[in-house]
Amino acid sequence: MLLRLAILCLLVSPVLSLECFVCSSSPTNEACNQNTQVCQAPLDTCMTIVDILGSTTAIVKQCASQATCTGAAASASLDANGNGNTVNCCNSFNQCNFSGAESIHIHTTLLLVAVGVLLLLAR
Repeated sequence: MLLRLAILCLLVSPVLSLECFVCSSSPTNEACNQNTQVCQAPLDTCMTIVDILGSTTAIVKQCASQATCTGAAASASLDANGNGNTVNCCNSFNQCNFSGAESIHIHTTLLLVAVGVLLLLAR
């Protein structure tokens, strides 16, 4: 019973603000990861934009809404020479945009629901 209550509390707990790395036009990921910002509603996603033109790279990291980031990611592209841009979105944990590369994002709520269902089935 106590375990069920703990899982329920985690599922309905208030959403905490997300903290993202932020920078504007940094040449490297390391240079970009110097400052963080707590995102304010409705900005709920860390967005990383990597622009490439020849040997020049510019990385921008910022807080964004999930809809804005997803839309930007859908229109991002690289040409055959590797020029263009990529956009990555994450909101799975604080500073999830530490890497300029796309990463695997685990949605905590879905994970907790799956664990809860498994625990109920195991009874």
